[in-house]
Amino acid sequence: MLINRTFSTITRTLTTSSYRMSEMPAMQALPGYATTWATVKEGDGDVIVAGATATVHAKGVVKETGKKFWSTKDPGQQPFTYQAGVGGVITGWDQGCLGMKVGEERLLEIPAKEGYGEAGFPAWGIPPGGTLFFTLECLKVAK
Repeated sequence: MLINRTFSTITRTLTTSSYRMSEMPAMQALPGYATTWATVKEGDGDVIVAGATATVHAKGVVKETGKKFWSTKDPGQQPFTYQAGVGGVITGWDQGCLGMKVGEERLLEIPAKEGYGEAGFPAWGIPPGGTLFFTLECLKVAK
């Protein structure tokens, strides 16, 4: 029952105008990592490669609580720009975005060891050992 309740909470939390988690393809392994991912919407533009500068919309949700801790679409926020594949963001995100195309939406499930670790990030509501779901939309890639 806990799994069903957790899935329902995640489904409600991750629901957007474009998809519901229950309609998504199965999560895929990220070779060499514990992070998993699924393409929610295909893209057809430039590809994120290591060293490229990527701009994305991002929404982060704590798996254990179903609570959103960040969204670039919230009032006062803006798309997030970072250098991909070089360790400037948490490992699961850094590696999980490689291969995304402009226009693509991807869901990442990032375990603590590839996220904020055993300490979590209490200031953002991420508990110790918290697993994260990130929904990312690739907006721009510059090489």
